[in-house]
Amino acid sequence: MKLIRTNSENKDFISLVKLLDFDLAERDGNEHSFFAQYNKIDKIKYVVVVYEKGKAIGCGAIKQLDKRTMEIKRMYTSLNHRGKGIASRILSELEKWTTELAFDKCILETGIKQPEAIGLYLKNGYQLIPNYGQYIEIENSKCFEKQLENANAQQKL
Repeated sequence: MKLIRTNSENKDFISLVKLLDFDLAERDGNEHSFFAQYNKIDKIKYVVVVYEKGKAIGCGAIKQLDKRTMEIKRMYTSLNHRGKGIASRILSELEKWTTELAFDKCILETGIKQPEAIGLYLKNGYQLIPNYGQYIEIENSKCFEKQLENANAQQKL
């Protein structure tokens, strides 16, 4: 398995996100268009793609939310590769990249119709928080955060 850092112009990332969006459209039904407007991938600078035997099987991204916080975006693992710890590896790499960029917190939103994602974030030390930003009044959203150990963040402040 090989993990690479790239950006949102990566063709494999774009292909995986199409699969993710198809899955989310099925799960979210009529609410999908609301969530989709906040999940555009153009201009995302920090993307991780995982390959197995040369085939892209998972991805995730981070996007700056404020001067301390990166938002986890576009997490996806192909169906036949789930349950193997790939999403946790992607998440770990995104957290590492976050600290290297001198940020000290990750935050994210996921839907209640995505129990696998909720389990992933809880298993990896994320804490449920009140919904933030555009998700504040959205009943089907769950928001999480994780404080990261980061010596670089102190230098940035």
